[in-house]
Amino acid sequence: MLRLIGILLTVLFAIATVIVTWPQFFHLEQTFPITQIVASRALLVLAFGAILILALLLMLARPLRGFAASIALVALIGGGASAAILAMRGIDTADTLPTKTASSVRVLAWNTAGEAVPADVIAKTIVAQKADIVALPETTEAVGEDIALMLRDAGHPMWVHHVQYRPEVTKGPDSWQTTVLISPSLGDYSVIPSSADGSSNTSSVPSAVVMPVTGDGPTVVAVHTVAPREDAMTGWADDLRWVADQCPAGRNVILAGDFNATLDHMGPLGVDGGDLGACRDAASRTGSGAVGTWPTSVPSLIGAPIDHVMTTAQWRPTGSAVLPADAGGSDHRALITQLERVTP
Repeated sequence: MLRLIGILLTVLFAIATVIVTWPQFFHLEQTFPITQIVASRALLVLAFGAILILALLLMLARPLRGFAASIALVALIGGGASAAILAMRGIDTADTLPTKTASSVRVLAWNTAGEAVPADVIAKTIVAQKADIVALPETTEAVGEDIALMLRDAGHPMWVHHVQYRPEVTKGPDSWQTTVLISPSLGDYSVIPSSADGSSNTSSVPSAVVMPVTGDGPTVVAVHTVAPREDAMTGWADDLRWVADQCPAGRNVILAGDFNATLDHMGPLGVDGGDLGACRDAASRTGSGAVGTWPTSVPSLIGAPIDHVMTTAQWRPTGSAVLPADAGGSDHRALITQLERVTP
């Protein structure tokens, strides 16, 4: 009887291991609580490691040796698989990029948690990183304008674009706003009407779709999806589909911001080799795709990489870095990437 119970427990543990290691195979990557469990593969590796150690200790007891050995083997395979996925996506925590060339475009994504990060800190980061496109979910228009004035004085001018849900509500939450800054070197830009009025946008927190009026710059989408809380799973999944729709094949698009999703959650939404729509994740292709951007209260290698910069095939990423969480009080780390245009 005990042997049968041991076999049953081992089988159940093996099934659970396969599900959290490869949830896309079972179409469970957007299902509560699998979504939350797989958000940090590093934590999965640590959990499997703890189970492995416990199983090895149980092997000292002769009656439990067979059961413990089976559990240890499954934990070793599960932890090893997640560790391999982390390694493939990249765990480079260096905060430097390749030397910027005349043709490079740098994109910064940073959920500033409202006014948790002062405007001068954001401006100094933009100047230091030589950013050309900046996506700032939860940053108000007023703060964006303050940043732009500081950037002008620093010789790094940028135009401010902004989207806000329910502007008639005074002192509404900062999460109802998203600000985008774009260098004049990319041309003149304008927020599209459907993005501004919310008729085509993410559900409860806004994204901003900004298109070039002049020049040959990309369409820029500053992304902010709702967090996948248990009561918001449907809205979150709808938001990810909406973002994927902004990145069709053949278009020149850059997505940047707080996706509230890792690459594991985007499994069914990629097309033509893309990770989300036709857009490809820059960090995972330049060695830092597994470095966590949220929350800042834990080391970056344990956190969840939910902030992204993604591009269509018109761009080739040459570097990326998750910046240290030593400025301001946001619960997100900033992500900076360097892109080069792909010559047809």
